[in-house]
Amino acid sequence: MPPVPARSSSSGQTGTVVANINYGTGIPDDAELRLCGDVSDGRRALELGISDWYNAVDFAVAGAKSIAVDPDPARIAEVRRRATLAEAQVQCHETALADLGDVASGSCDVVVATHTIGEVDDLGRLLRQVHRILIPSRPFVISLPHPYESITPEHPYGSQSRSIGNWFTALSRSNFNVDQLLELGVEPSHPAPTTLIIRALKEGS
Repeated sequence: MPPVPARSSSSGQTGTVVANINYGTGIPDDAELRLCGDVSDGRRALELGISDWYNAVDFAVAGAKSIAVDPDPARIAEVRRRATLAEAQVQCHETALADLGDVASGSCDVVVATHTIGEVDDLGRLLRQVHRILIPSRPFVISLPHPYESITPEHPYGSQSRSIGNWFTALSRSNFNVDQLLELGVEPSHPAPTTLIIRALKEGS
């Protein structure tokens, strides 16, 4: 598998560096969407479930203390390979996505899950763990296939994947405040959105 170059960009504000985190094919990345915030100067950024875009490597190249969590040893090995090629460091944890015990409470500036948590069974447990490790008021950014994508006459809305309302309820119950919801991927040839992005900020301590 060829390496994917890691990139970062300045936001135009002095000292601010934004990692070009990918949220899906054909979707604007974080250089445009600005959902993760500044990740420079050793801020801790965690990729929850290693995506096809290996965002943990982009976090590291942008200057973050990057963490990758995934139960798949092949994914972990590939992150390490790409980090080495990029001359960057990623701290890897080969564990279930909701098992974040090795990450200190209140230590992360941002957590990103790109197409990795849509099918998690115990979503409440996972959200509680993400809430624990985040610094107050910092973001959890979730990218998912839009639930409209799974609608058919045989499978009505919400029967195949969590609805938008389900996500709002689960995040609220875990003490997150959803401050941005983006429905992306609409094109003339595809009138329904393909991707749902939710940014939720940690409330409380």
